[in-house]
Amino acid sequence: MATSTNNLLVISALGPDRPGLVNELSLAILNCGCNIEDSRMTILGGEFAVILLVSGNWSTIAKLENALAGLEERLGMTIQSKRTEARRSEEPLLPYTVEVVSIDHPGIVHNLAEFFSSREINIQELTTGSYAAAHTGAPMFSVHMTVNIPAGVSISALREEFMDFCDALNLDAIMEPIKG
Repeated sequence: MATSTNNLLVISALGPDRPGLVNELSLAILNCGCNIEDSRMTILGGEFAVILLVSGNWSTIAKLENALAGLEERLGMTIQSKRTEARRSEEPLLPYTVEVVSIDHPGIVHNLAEFFSSREINIQELTTGSYAAAHTGAPMFSVHMTVNIPAGVSISALREEFMDFCDALNLDAIMEPIKG
């Protein structure tokens, strides 16, 4: 992760998918003297979406910020950026992974987010996907989350509440600590 002497910039970019976008984005970042610390990239429909956390000293970050308008035009993407700071936490957090699978229906993500939010548990990462069930072709929905559980929370009680919650909504779920 970035050191405290580095400046951090979050960049989000969205545009029509085509080969070479990752190459061009990463080259522009490298040419400005910056480093990609973290990233998420995916194709949604026909669009390529990326979020990057970039580090560098003050002048390299400023150089990259100035280059983004030209990069946006050249790549045909919508690019936004925002300076940020390294994340700090006052209390110890336990990282857990949550996997949920269900017949697809509206409200699954909202219900899961509400469950964790109401218990002051932060969702660090969330990925969803739709697919057809192997033998029946039924529309299925999957959710993968990483949540940060405050160390003072009773994990056994939380896990029991979560499983009861999922059973009531007919969601198959697993909640377990992240290993490694």
